[in-house]
Amino acid sequence: MAEFWNVVITIWNVVITILITILVFGVIIFIHELGHFTAAKASGIKVHEFALGMGPTLFHFTKGDTKYAIRLLPIGGFVQMEGEDGESEDENAFSKKPVWKRIIVVVAGACMNILLGFLILIGTTAAMEKIPTKVVGGFRTEASAVETSGLQIGDEILKINGRTMFIVSDIELSINQDADKIVEMVVRRNGKKVTLPSVDVSFVQRESEDGSTAEYFPFFVTSEDKNVFSVLKYAALDTLYVGRVVWLSLLDLFKGAAKVTDLAGPIGVGQVIGQARFMGLDTLFTMIAFITINIGVFNLLPIPALDGARLVFLLIEAVRRKPINPKYEGYVHAAGLILLLLLMAFVAVNDVLRFFR
Repeated sequence: MAEFWNVVITIWNVVITILITILVFGVIIFIHELGHFTAAKASGIKVHEFALGMGPTLFHFTKGDTKYAIRLLPIGGFVQMEGEDGESEDENAFSKKPVWKRIIVVVAGACMNILLGFLILIGTTAAMEKIPTKVVGGFRTEASAVETSGLQIGDEILKINGRTMFIVSDIELSINQDADKIVEMVVRRNGKKVTLPSVDVSFVQRESEDGSTAEYFPFFVTSEDKNVFSVLKYAALDTLYVGRVVWLSLLDLFKGAAKVTDLAGPIGVGQVIGQARFMGLDTLFTMIAFITINIGVFNLLPIPALDGARLVFLLIEAVRRKPINPKYEGYVHAAGLILLLLLMAFVAVNDVLRFFR
């Protein structure tokens, strides 16, 4: 009987995780497409359809010139605009609008995703008891290596290895990424910037509460009381931090420091969401913020079929004052879409294989 109920609970948890994942991606996609839709409407562009999901239409209604639809497969969405992918004689076509308006329409989706992440992070930051700073509050052990190499209590860490530190998570990431744990730091000390060329940030070993030995960062930072300004500032810096993580991860991929098999698609993200929901609402919402900012930043990459590639074509048009032949642009996006779908299929298969390992 116990085994039966364990199976039931497992199935229940999987179903709930799937539903939460679909809801999360549904909201993120809706916000993204709403950005394109709102910008298009504000620019006077005729929108034929605003759809959530792909495949056959489950439900729709029409208001004005626009059809609003829910489609069967919860794997995306789209805003279909007049003259978006070709020539049109309609004065309200996408292609007939000034290039600056088209640029706003193209980037609006990604900007809405990033804005959503920022708003969520405002909430998670407001839920904190105190806000962590970048000021060194103390060391894990007396006369530790990090202290003897020049770092002092009260130092505000500004840079590590030339990279500006936004929040304490940046400091942790930079230390984790450094191979020999000897870093260059720039700190603010008594109002002046001081460069510390060789700070030893090796982890220290301490006995944890359960009696086992664990590794810890060699120093800890102070925290401050919350107010409206500090919450907004920390959330904004946290948003920048997440965006930077996305770029650094992609750079690692191109440099070979990370593998394609490390990529996660909706299935892999669903597994992470499933883990996060058991760790509390703050962790879950922080993960959702990471996902939506990730999608926003990724969409701005100059990859064919993504908004970033469309942006590149529009910027070229703005410089040369003449659009590239829509036929050739269509070829580029079509090829990019095929490659993107193949990558998504590979990542999905890899997510499934990872799940059963």
